[in-house]
Amino acid sequence: MQTPVLSRRRLAALAALGAAVMVTATPAGADESPTYRTAEVMAELRDQPPKLRMFLQRMPKGGDIHHHLWGTPWPETLLKEAGRAGMCVRADGSAIAPAPCEGDALVEAEGLAQRDSVLYADLLNALSMRNTPSGPGTPPVEGHDQFFATFDRFAPVAAASSGALLSASKQLAAGDHLSYLETISNPGAVHGFGAMAQSRGLDADDLDAAWQALSPKLEASLADARRETDEMFATADKRLGCDGNNAAPGCDVTVRLQGFAVRTQPPMAVFGELMMAFALADADPRYVGVNIVAPEDNPVALEDYDRHMKMLAFLSKHYPDVPLALHAGELTLGLVPPFALRDHIQKAVDMAGAQRIGHGVDIAHEQNAPELLQAMADNNVAVEINLTSNDVILGVRGDEHPLNLYRDAGVPLVLATDDQGVSRIDLTHEYERAVTEQGLDYPALKQMARNSLEYSFLQGESLWSPGAAGKARVAACQGASLDVAPKGECADLLEHSDRARLQWQLEQDLMRFEAQIAQWPKWLGGDRP
Repeated sequence: MQTPVLSRRRLAALAALGAAVMVTATPAGADESPTYRTAEVMAELRDQPPKLRMFLQRMPKGGDIHHHLWGTPWPETLLKEAGRAGMCVRADGSAIAPAPCEGDALVEAEGLAQRDSVLYADLLNALSMRNTPSGPGTPPVEGHDQFFATFDRFAPVAAASSGALLSASKQLAAGDHLSYLETISNPGAVHGFGAMAQSRGLDADDLDAAWQALSPKLEASLADARRETDEMFATADKRLGCDGNNAAPGCDVTVRLQGFAVRTQPPMAVFGELMMAFALADADPRYVGVNIVAPEDNPVALEDYDRHMKMLAFLSKHYPDVPLALHAGELTLGLVPPFALRDHIQKAVDMAGAQRIGHGVDIAHEQNAPELLQAMADNNVAVEINLTSNDVILGVRGDEHPLNLYRDAGVPLVLATDDQGVSRIDLTHEYERAVTEQGLDYPALKQMARNSLEYSFLQGESLWSPGAAGKARVAACQGASLDVAPKGECADLLEHSDRARLQWQLEQDLMRFEAQIAQWPKWLGGDRP
């Protein structure tokens, strides 16, 4: 049953939809516009989950730009890959392990699902949130601890199979009607550079000296990183058959990467990984940004938070064209004390210069929240919203989630999966939650799909005028029709800008989707013909 709050929110959303249609009405009348008709259908399906799922599954969603490569393939895929690689699993069902599979503690992964369905099920539970209660402090296992523990449990196969992980991620994206993935992924050379930096005994409080000492080592590590990345993409393309006549749908998904540092390490290891990630994004167009990962509530991450922001600011001066999308505010009261909630998002924006914030759940606890929200809106600092991840890790869901606080403040938002294999969801599921729990209507979802490309780190100019994604195209494409191949300056823009090309494709896909919805059978679209 829908709660009174959601009922009021639904009425407000429908009222807002009516206002939006009044603004964008065609001469034939607002009730004839494809967007309005599609929004009407979705409003009728809001309280019919199976039909809503069918609707949202088919909706073009642009990109997933808060996406971890390791956490995306489902455990079923990881176990299959472990078997293919001759790896093992622990006989107690706790983890994947490297070969050889000797002794009673290890079992061969190959064919496990057919040999021992009980052990297989235990492993699915250990490697994901399957059958795990959600939210901090929920017995018998905290959702927070289970979520972050999974990565070490499948690390042996993930570290050895980046190409397989990428091919699986592209397939999942295609099934969600996505055209773009911006995935957080490091070649091993980044972690190797961090380990080397830590071994040098450098002073983490003298970043200039550390920079000078480590810079001569960058070139060789960059070459190693690029070779690893070449191999990852080549393996993924081969797995998907991208060079043949039976190419999988995932071949059409454009992928870019964010390098990262693990913030629970000693300071100089973090600096080394960040330094290498910045250099890689500057040198290789496949890497488009830098991030920082691992539990934000970890004692080391909390203690060194300011230090990490200063490192990011320092490196941004050396690489001013490398953008940042930072995990910040993935915290809640009780998980950490009140004083740990006061300023992480603000420091990520003001000190480090983040263009996007991942999660941002604790925004209402920030000491300067109203001013920060206004600044984020004014400067188009987008927030990556991960509804299921915030639920299972932090226990933040429904009206407690700040999605609508950000929306009301005018902060641009995108919906994303975070680690869909660990959470056992897909992006369509996140769109469903946005509708049923957050009260979003179709125009809001459509704007988030557009935002996913507008605020991505894709290279090239935008199809849209500044601050007007979905409202006003740039001059070169103002008069161009989506029905025919663009010509002249618009064709030139699409040829030379990855961003504009994928934005144009999304608009075409949305146009076709809305035309298809108008033809849905009456039983599927409520009272619509």
